Amino acid sequence: MKITFFSIFNLFFKIGAYLLGGGYVIIPIMQDEIVEKRKWLKSDEICDYYCVSQCLPGIIAINMSILVGYRLLKFKGALASVVGMALSPFVAIIIVANMLNQILHIPFIDGIFWGVNISVIVLIYLAVKEMWQKSIVDKFSSFWFLLILILSVLKISPITLILVSIALGTIFFLKDRKNA
Repeated sequence: MKITFFSIFNLFFKIGAYLLGGGYVIIPIMQDEIVEKRKWLKSDEICDYYCVSQCLPGIIAINMSILVGYRLLKFKGALASVVGMALSPFVAIIIVANMLNQILHIPFIDGIFWGVNISVIVLIYLAVKEMWQKSIVDKFSSFWFLLILILSVLKISPITLILVSIALGTIFFLKDRKNA
């Protein structure tokens, strides 16, 4: 299947419509749509773009759509993916906002929200599993994960933890590259 502006737009419009739970659930969805079904990218690329998207300011899903779109079709791909990703939730929000006061007290709607919450937990788990397999690869990365987890529970600033992890990752990458 040829990658075009409209194929990227349509895919990201679809992903944007299914993206309940925010950017954390985008990995399993992109894995299925972009890696498995279309074979446009590799699994490692999706994980790498997710990591970069988390480090950039802004919405993870939008950041990731821009990176993936750019990788697929440069500027036109980035434009198609970001418009597609943003348009479907925008339309849904407008529709829901108009109906919100009328539907919030209906038990059926409570059931829908309950079901969505459960599915979001599963999708977040799948995202963590995918990232875990790529990131926790040896004793040191396991140690670093536990240290960051403990420090975050102790309420150390997430920004500080990210900056220290970036610095450590850069040092180890450059050291490994120098030794290779």
